[in-house]
Amino acid sequence: MQKEWLTKLRALGARSSAKMDSQASDDEAASEVLSHYSSASETTSVAEEVTGGEAVDEQAQQEEMEDKLKECIDNVMDKSAKTRQVALESLRLAFSSKTLFDFLLERRLTLTDSLEKCLKKGKGEEQSLAASVLTLLCLQMGSGPEGEEVFRSLKPLLINILTDFTASPVARQSCATALGMCCYIAAADVEDLVSCLVCLENIFGTSCSKEAGSEPSHHSPLLQVLHCNALQSWSLLLTICPGTQIKKILDSHLPTLPLMLSSDNVNLRIVAGETIALLFELARDIEEDFFYDETDLLCTKLKALATDSNKYRAKTDRRKQRSIFRDVLHYIENGECHEETIKFGLECMYVDSWARRRTYNAFKEALGSGVRHHLQNNELLREIFELGPPLVLDAAAIKASKISRFEKHLYNSAAFKARTKARSRVRDKRADVL
Repeated sequence: MQKEWLTKLRALGARSSAKMDSQASDDEAASEVLSHYSSASETTSVAEEVTGGEAVDEQAQQEEMEDKLKECIDNVMDKSAKTRQVALESLRLAFSSKTLFDFLLERRLTLTDSLEKCLKKGKGEEQSLAASVLTLLCLQMGSGPEGEEVFRSLKPLLINILTDFTASPVARQSCATALGMCCYIAAADVEDLVSCLVCLENIFGTSCSKEAGSEPSHHSPLLQVLHCNALQSWSLLLTICPGTQIKKILDSHLPTLPLMLSSDNVNLRIVAGETIALLFELARDIEEDFFYDETDLLCTKLKALATDSNKYRAKTDRRKQRSIFRDVLHYIENGECHEETIKFGLECMYVDSWARRRTYNAFKEALGSGVRHHLQNNELLREIFELGPPLVLDAAAIKASKISRFEKHLYNSAAFKARTKARSRVRDKRADVL
């Protein structure tokens, strides 16, 4: 029952109104595997590879790709640390750009054992890569028994590295992300969820502590990144928390999270702001007339960040911060969330809530450019975002959906002219004022 309940919560956490419109390097192995996964674009399919009336030998390509992946899996156990890292990077690229459930199903135990050894005996970069591959393996296996098995077997090790102050900061950062993602995907019961929440709270907690000398700005940059990753994972897990747990978290964390808004790390400030907005959204889902006593003080802080023009901050940081905090402030004051449209292939979905936004961003950060391919083909993501079964498209449908290069050129030219005219009018008005 708990497993079914968590599965429903994942979908609810990502839901709002899901609508559908039906490294060049010396690592040769990584480059070779990646060449088989150029399908990270929106319209990748076997049918696309049919050109000039000649069908590509799909079976031969599939066998060649699987041979290279088998070699990478074997190399994860190699004695050379360099070889292991190259293999892990190759697997990361492959897993993020293709759905490989059938291939990995019979190899998941072998790969899980190999990743465990990398996490236990490897150094910082190797541990970080292993944690990233573990996240993608869990994503490939899904929320069923296979994914649950992978998560359960390596959860204690992830927690050990994450809470080990002597471990590599880079490794701890990746383990924070992996713990949150794997728990979100494959947690079997509420106990798993709560234990992961507590672990992550203990990591970023020092950045929102009221104790003297615990101001966020006093932490090193590497530690701030760790706190940022832990807070992102924690907020992701909030989207599948039961209401009783959310009420406890509101009482304990809503008064302290605003302290992180004074951090000198722009990403930590932004994640803190987004988490506060998420907490308000979850609170209003539970209680429509939710009221927070310190709302006025909080809005004053948010308004300052939304209009920040301090010259000592980088221009891109200021622009990014102002944009996010305008959305956060608007939501807290008016209850309206900025809507974003995500297009992939012939479909699109709408990100119109903070829970859905946190969920989509988490998968986008894990998958990179492969997120669109997975939205089209990965059953786990399609279940979470309520996209239904994957669409079956033939070559004709794909070709019809494409815009020719000439049409793109005409569109871009028209858009450029329209922008130029609009800017000219604004400049003319400025000249009149002067």
